[in-house]
Amino acid sequence: MRMNDRLECYIDGYSTVNIYMINDFYQGQSKTFHLKDEDGNLVPLTIKNKEAEGDYIHYTCSVDGEIEVGKDYLMYEEHAQYCPAKYSHIVKTPEFNAKYIPDESVKPGIVYTPEQTTFTIWAPTARWVSVVLHQADGQTIVPMQKQEHGIWTAEVQGDLLKTIYTYRLKVNGTIQECLDPWNPFTGINTSVSQVNDLKLLNLAKKVETKPMEQDTDAIIYEASIRDMSAQKHNGFTHPKTFEAFSEENETTKHLMTGLSYLKSLGVSHVQIMPVNDFGSVDEEFPNLYYNWGYDPMQYRAFEGSFSTDPYDPQKRIVEFAKMVQDLHAAGLKVNLDLVFNHVWKREEFALDQLVPDYFFLMDANGNYSNGSFCGNDIDTRPEMSRRYFLDTVKMLVDVFDIDGIRFDLMGVLDYNLVNEIAEYAKSKKPDFMIYGEGWDMPSFVPPELRASQNNQAKMPNVGQFSDRFREVIRGSNDQLDQPGYSNGNLSKIHDAKQVMKASLFENRYDQPFKAVNYVECHDNHTMWDKNRVVCNGQPRSIRMKRQVLAIAMVLLAQGTPFIHCGQEFGRTKQGLGNTYNCSDHYNMIDYHRRNEFENVVDQFKELVKLRKEHPSFRLNTKDKIEAGVQTETINDKVLVYKTSDGQERLITFFNPADESFEYRLPGFGNVLFDSEHVNPDETDFIKIPPLSVISVQLY
Repeated sequence: MRMNDRLECYIDGYSTVNIYMINDFYQGQSKTFHLKDEDGNLVPLTIKNKEAEGDYIHYTCSVDGEIEVGKDYLMYEEHAQYCPAKYSHIVKTPEFNAKYIPDESVKPGIVYTPEQTTFTIWAPTARWVSVVLHQADGQTIVPMQKQEHGIWTAEVQGDLLKTIYTYRLKVNGTIQECLDPWNPFTGINTSVSQVNDLKLLNLAKKVETKPMEQDTDAIIYEASIRDMSAQKHNGFTHPKTFEAFSEENETTKHLMTGLSYLKSLGVSHVQIMPVNDFGSVDEEFPNLYYNWGYDPMQYRAFEGSFSTDPYDPQKRIVEFAKMVQDLHAAGLKVNLDLVFNHVWKREEFALDQLVPDYFFLMDANGNYSNGSFCGNDIDTRPEMSRRYFLDTVKMLVDVFDIDGIRFDLMGVLDYNLVNEIAEYAKSKKPDFMIYGEGWDMPSFVPPELRASQNNQAKMPNVGQFSDRFREVIRGSNDQLDQPGYSNGNLSKIHDAKQVMKASLFENRYDQPFKAVNYVECHDNHTMWDKNRVVCNGQPRSIRMKRQVLAIAMVLLAQGTPFIHCGQEFGRTKQGLGNTYNCSDHYNMIDYHRRNEFENVVDQFKELVKLRKEHPSFRLNTKDKIEAGVQTETINDKVLVYKTSDGQERLITFFNPADESFEYRLPGFGNVLFDSEHVNPDETDFIKIPPLSVISVQLY
């Protein structure tokens, strides 16, 4: 942020300098300004514009000379007072990017051999850079040599394996020290990096999973590493860790937890909430704080609080890799929740410490974009930013064998990067999933470039969370007391007809898989907690039926179904919505509820099986849905959902009303699912009790 000190100067272009003087400092007045470099050379500035901005006078000046990026400059005003001239928006200019982008073959990071280690970093605006080796007998400081295009390198002889290091540099008049953001070996609390090589680790052997023919075959189940094993007395050896997440406990149906429980549900994909190193939990004392992890600090590293030994940079890597392969061995694919839109604290983020402002969205006046509402939107458009995030995904796919990505606040990203990531990932795994929150966020990315729902047609391989489905079936996300179709607002039945067809005919999406249908995720109130408000006064047994109804609409709709962990047993966050930092008490998975809601869990499993066994719920083109899906209503209350893939014909009834109905089938059929168990297995006449779901396959 600008206008914090009495005198500030920013180099915003090769010919543009912006100066801010506070009013109580010489009344904010100066008739002349100039830059002085470290060799004593003067660069005159010409005032082009002068205007008041709050308590400051803002001077826009042109440069009457040449700016040499990387040099230290001081700016002097007419009273001989001075301040550092900081490189800022200049890093966004075409001239800068033409000069300081290295060849793609030049990779920042380290190359280790037993004979020597080569350190490479990109820091074009730095005056100098050194590698600081933190060894048992003290620090060794190794100056780095400046190469072309802003690259700095150093070669250190000898075997440095497992040596801790940081980078120390002078940039914008300040000495910074940071870890290596290109290196996945990170010390406790994102403090240091370690000399190492992923190839030297004994990572778990990759386990093949059954290829998925189409994205609509997926059933995504969102879960948190910590939440899954936080409840006490459930037999986890290392609770709240990667190891616990893949720990099996196959005892009885009423006692199984963790991976054993996940396997029993029949879902295809586990979407794991953020596992990249984040800033809000102290890794030395992980039980002191709780956080979901949407505050990344180091994208290449994994979160230390999820490791059995956060002090060992290798341990978290090995344990994460093992967890992925354990899930694969259990038949589950692994999608990661990536937060590429903002960071924990910009000023503590290593990429910004190395090249201030380059990796963040800002305008020519130095204002930072706030589309994420976190104050530091990442800019994924510049070339080195694009490379960094693409290479991060390549590591996750190639080394750690993940199967999909969910992008947090994807609308802050530019769609070109998202497409490039999708293209690479699908070249490695054709069934790789890419989807995200395509909300049209008010960032500095031009609307036509955002990876938002509005631009879904520009992203042929990318799914979008359907807030339309959520609002229609669940009810308002912002107004807790406003119901949707499943919990009593029958006027939404005609909207429900559309969202059950993946919103294709509302022109929201052009392919079925793009509609990621959900009524609950980690954000906001759970469905159960919302229904306690919406269905106030209704007994628990009634709310359980509504829970099944909403789940059934998610699992049987055209598109890609998404389930929040615990939704199948009425997960509660004690009436709170945004519990991102509200302790284990509010966020942990309560396995006791699994037993209290046994009937709902069993029906969830039946519905999962129903979707998997019947392709007419998983049609993969708009044409197939147009030909094979019809909807009608009974008294504008019951939704009649007819599906066919050309081979089978099914009719499914959703009744959120408080009254019973009947329906004469066009012939005999086999009842596949009956939430109230009131119909015989074979019939041509369907009874539809209140708050029920019934699915029939016609002969």
